[in-house]
Amino acid sequence: MSDSRPVIGIVAAVEQARFGAWDVPCALVPTTYVEAVQRAGGIALLVPPDPALAEEPGPILDRIDALVLAGGSDVDPASYGEAPGPETIHTTPARDDTELVLLRGALERDMPVLAICRGMQVLNVALGGTLIQHVPEVVGHGEHRRNLGTFVDNDHLVMLEPGSLAAEAAGEAPEHRVLSHHHQAIGSLGEGLIVTGRSALDDLPEAIESPEHRYVLGVQWHPEADPASQVVASLVQQAAHRPATRLGVP
Repeated sequence: MSDSRPVIGIVAAVEQARFGAWDVPCALVPTTYVEAVQRAGGIALLVPPDPALAEEPGPILDRIDALVLAGGSDVDPASYGEAPGPETIHTTPARDDTELVLLRGALERDMPVLAICRGMQVLNVALGGTLIQHVPEVVGHGEHRRNLGTFVDNDHLVMLEPGSLAAEAAGEAPEHRVLSHHHQAIGSLGEGLIVTGRSALDDLPEAIESPEHRYVLGVQWHPEADPASQVVASLVQQAAHRPATRLGVP
């Protein structure tokens, strides 16, 4: 491997974590994301929430070739103009702010973006959309997160639009089996986005993308947790075409 490997920025969560003798707040990313990027030939760069990025995201965006918004805790409803419902109990506004700033900067640069689960929701909010704060209240079942804290038996089928970026990235159409773990979802759709995948369970949006950009894809499932999935690899392949743009190199 060489220094020309594409660098994939992944915004880290801030969570309480236990390791060794410690039980402290940590900036972290599940290793499944890192390993998926590495398997595809990329370098994973973890980006912790940083208030300074609100003023100038360029120093990070200059150093990466693609951006991943990962899964995690609920998006703060204040970011889309709502009060939190009773099931919205754990938010991290500092992470929201960092992801929104980096995402908008990435979109301006036409940088490849893959937004996974919570990340897909952030993508929608960044472009003016809203979220369903608790999916079971709308669809009448809990099948999108049957088993809390695991992907075991949390799979279902998604119907992908033939010819879409989602279908191309997944390598299957029209049916794609996915690993799911979420209780929030897309409400009103953000400006410029289209829905290209829906749950076979209830027609809930499961893939969104921006036709105005080269590669901007949101998936409500977790491709990084599925070693057979090609979705993360499709992002890394796109990023491989632009490593020379890092640090302002034309």
